[in-house]
Amino acid sequence: MSKRPKLIATDLDGTIVQHDGTISQRTIDAFTHAHELGIHIFFVTGRPPRWMHEIRDTFSFGEAICGNGAMLYNLQEGKVTEEWMITSELQIEVAQRLRKVIPQVSFAIESHDYYHREKLYVPRWDVGLDNVGVERIEEAVRGPAFKMLARCSDGEFTSDQMLEIAIPELDGLVTVTHSNANESLLEISALGISKGTTLATVAARLSIDAQDCVSFGDNPNDFSMLTWCGRSYAMADGHPDGVNFATSVALAHKEDGVAIVIEELLQLPA
Repeated sequence: MSKRPKLIATDLDGTIVQHDGTISQRTIDAFTHAHELGIHIFFVTGRPPRWMHEIRDTFSFGEAICGNGAMLYNLQEGKVTEEWMITSELQIEVAQRLRKVIPQVSFAIESHDYYHREKLYVPRWDVGLDNVGVERIEEAVRGPAFKMLARCSDGEFTSDQMLEIAIPELDGLVTVTHSNANESLLEISALGISKGTTLATVAARLSIDAQDCVSFGDNPNDFSMLTWCGRSYAMADGHPDGVNFATSVALAHKEDGVAIVIEELLQLPA
């Protein structure tokens, strides 16, 4: 493909956001230039909306897909515009099924206005948001959730090992993935919902074909997006399986890999 893309979709953490939470000026400039050329920008993340303030403050443009595809989020207005949720009944069934195959697993659930966890679930990012916890997550289920989190707080299993166990157990019920190989953490969305499916939906609404889309990502929750786009880049410092799903590899995020690729793409004719 020798044409400039019409849409650029990027993961955030470990892709354009450094481990200290910063985004390089080179990356900001590359996305700004793309936006100025009329390219649609989508920030596609596993993050909940409450973690998007810094992205909104950094970029004065772009749309967001949050919760691994579960939500379309108007970044500038701070509003969820569409969502695909896990029902209360499915949340309970997922918890019961996973406990049978991973006895030490613990859970958290997220919706618009709440985040709840089991007491055994040790939070890494939302420390203090729910500092009490419940004995069983079923006690906290009170409506649809956009994400369930399943963690082995003792670290006995890696995220990859947990995923291998969970996928056949939850087949046909929900979508299971992870965004960090070292966290012993699974991220669970409604059945058929992923970054790739939701990106495909919004691109179709814009009358943009997959061949005119470019995406960047570093972990399994990005693989559906990398596979769908006509051009896609796995991060060199990301999950080792990324190269199997992307068409190319970008330099590590700490080396401004995404910015370098975008700079090259913008040199192509429209």
